[in-house]
Amino acid sequence: QVQLVESGGGSVQAGGSLRLSCVASGYTYSDYCMTWFRQAPGKEREEVAFIDSDGSSNYADSVKGRFTISKDNRKNILYLQMDSLKPEDTAMYYCASPLRDPCDYVYRYWGQGTQVTVSS
Repeated sequence: QVQLVESGGGSVQAGGSLRLSCVASGYTYSDYCMTWFRQAPGKEREEVAFIDSDGSSNYADSVKGRFTISKDNRKNILYLQMDSLKPEDTAMYYCASPLRDPCDYVYRYWGQGTQVTVSS
């Protein structure tokens, strides 16, 4: 059974940092692409950062240069290092994966989310 569990969210002041983690069970991270999404109240869900099975990554323009996605294939953990946080980064953050190789970008598996709140 596939399960994704996020952690690491919290409240931080603008300019601060947080590192989100997403622990997977039931499959191996190294085989599949993974993505961090976020959704703020009243807004549409937004793709934040993507990492493919080969380790290549890309980012939303709004977080480029501030966020870094990475994965520890040995531990089966996906990370999102968030630096220089801004109040507009406040949202619920989710990790997700299609569990398809090559990546088909249809996200079938989701974590429960972790809340990030950035105060000015």
